[in-house]
Amino acid sequence: MMGWLYRAADVLRRRRFGANHGRLGEDLAHRYLRRHGCTVVARNYRAMSGAGEIDLVVWHGRTLVFVEVKTRATNDFGEPDRAVDDEKQGRLLRAARDYARRAGVDWGATRFDLVSVTLGKPARVEWLRDALAKVPLYGGGIT
Repeated sequence: MMGWLYRAADVLRRRRFGANHGRLGEDLAHRYLRRHGCTVVARNYRAMSGAGEIDLVVWHGRTLVFVEVKTRATNDFGEPDRAVDDEKQGRLLRAARDYARRAGVDWGATRFDLVSVTLGKPARVEWLRDALAKVPLYGGGIT
């Protein structure tokens, strides 16, 4: 029963957000992570400073996970995860630190994941755990 409802929602979503691949990808990633035991606590979290945005914030067991979702219509121009450069990682880090501080979560109990979505029939969703290194807030290197 739920599978039918999800398929109907996908059809409606594609009609409404047909050109907005990012929104479609986030919806698919959200559903995928929930099916795999995650509890989604925030979507499109934006730091008060405007320093960055996190697509999804989820609890995976006792770990708070900051998820970047990358979506492509096809893989003709490379895998979606290739679009996360150092500048993007820095913005993600600042937003994640802001979220963790506000939520009172120890920084050691966090990680960064990437969900790569390739739209198609069927869509392909790949969850890369601990995909982005925690870059120090002040300093130049990846730890």
